[in-house]
Amino acid sequence: MHASARSPDWLRRSSSVTSGRGGAVAAGWVSRSWGPAAAMNFSEAFKLSSLLCKFSPDGKYLASCVQYRLVVRDANTLQICQLYTCLDQIQHIEWSADSLFILCALYKRGLVQVWSLEQPEWHCKIDEGSAGLVASCWSPDGRHILNTTEFHLRITVWSLCTKSVSYIKYPKACQQGITFTRDGRYLALAERRDCKDYVSILVCSDWQLLRHFDTDTQDLAGIEWAPNGCVLAAWDSCLEYKILLYSLDGRLLSAFCAYEWSLGIKSVAWSPSSQFLAVGSYDGKVRILNHVTWKMITEFGHPATINNPKIVVYKEAEKSPPLVLGRLAFPPPRAAAGPLSSTESEYEVASVPVSLQTLKPAADRANPRIGIGALAFSPDNCFLATRSDSVPTAVWIWDIQKLRLLAVLEQLSAVRCFQWDPRQARLAICTGGGKVYLWSPAGCVSVQVPGEGDFQVLSVCWHLSGDSLALLSKDHFCLCFLETEQGVGTAFGQRGDHT
Repeated sequence: MHASARSPDWLRRSSSVTSGRGGAVAAGWVSRSWGPAAAMNFSEAFKLSSLLCKFSPDGKYLASCVQYRLVVRDANTLQICQLYTCLDQIQHIEWSADSLFILCALYKRGLVQVWSLEQPEWHCKIDEGSAGLVASCWSPDGRHILNTTEFHLRITVWSLCTKSVSYIKYPKACQQGITFTRDGRYLALAERRDCKDYVSILVCSDWQLLRHFDTDTQDLAGIEWAPNGCVLAAWDSCLEYKILLYSLDGRLLSAFCAYEWSLGIKSVAWSPSSQFLAVGSYDGKVRILNHVTWKMITEFGHPATINNPKIVVYKEAEKSPPLVLGRLAFPPPRAAAGPLSSTESEYEVASVPVSLQTLKPAADRANPRIGIGALAFSPDNCFLATRSDSVPTAVWIWDIQKLRLLAVLEQLSAVRCFQWDPRQARLAICTGGGKVYLWSPAGCVSVQVPGEGDFQVLSVCWHLSGDSLALLSKDHFCLCFLETEQGVGTAFGQRGDHT
């Protein structure tokens, strides 16, 4: 592994890109979906705590945390722009929508510290005192902060401009109790009072109540606006299968129940166009609702055996490096002596029928590992990626236009997370090992993260442009740049600090 002549010394080129169409390929693998050339370059590793690493909404900056320090880097050069010191270990960070401010939540102390990129000398500290703090987020205008106190007694709305304070009572402690419309005009809040569930819709400009209505749920688990901001989805807890669709004025548009007397909804996702609502449930199926009648148009099952020859099944297989005599070292270097995850791998196209590895859930424990634990639509609305918790090593790719299963990726380890490229149909997958996996309609690749030791990728985060990808491990992060013929997806700079 060596850097190209035009690359800075903090950039390292990966030489272990393996294709999903069978076998290894050179770093300049060409395909119609990956761009003219799919060479990948990696930055050096930087220190990180608690997987706190986020690109700014405008794509110019990258914020990361190292215990009580907040480091803001230029997303192109990775040079440090600002270094802030908080009063205690940071447990949550979030950019304002305009990328001018960043908040750091210190839940243990009940504090929120806000920093400005335009005026580094300006700072703000919000102390919730004895009420405590369990959650903190920005309003869409980037000038108000919503803090949720312990036991969900209230939500405090702090204004950075006027220093005024507003209170919202009765927020419910649930999976997803706050959701903003994409245009930033309205806030929907799940509430619980008098042993009954309610939803309040507030106007974000003055925090006045617009609508307040009760929901026909036993135990409201979450709410989410459609991307167009016209419909609000609300779903019940896993003990009852029920999802409700409300208009902006609080009218019930439709209610959907697939079955009764069994564990119900586990995951929900809107398509970017708001045309489809995908509902994943504990029975191992994803049901797709349409936006016209709000009826189910199809359901996707996740069987343990794939028999259809039209479905492409990619199986990750270990690739043993060739043994070169006369070059063996004893004891072996640390990288070579690491765990199995550092072994290179490649994708092989399996012949049907294919039996996937299944996990038998513990019947005597709560939250059994069954059902659809994760699902996400591609940004072009063409594909849906899902993961069934009973088949933890597989990612399922569905063709939404044809409403059928297109491909299955079976990994050697359980899939930890996946995320779509925000610009195109390209999916990044990680399994907690030393590799990152990428799928597109043209195929898939397995990429070994270069470097000393074992870099275990626990999470991924795409840049707004889709040109780079942040790979997060327990104590470090690095950036993966996807190179095109026009050059690496970054403006090269000098080596940054190892802060």
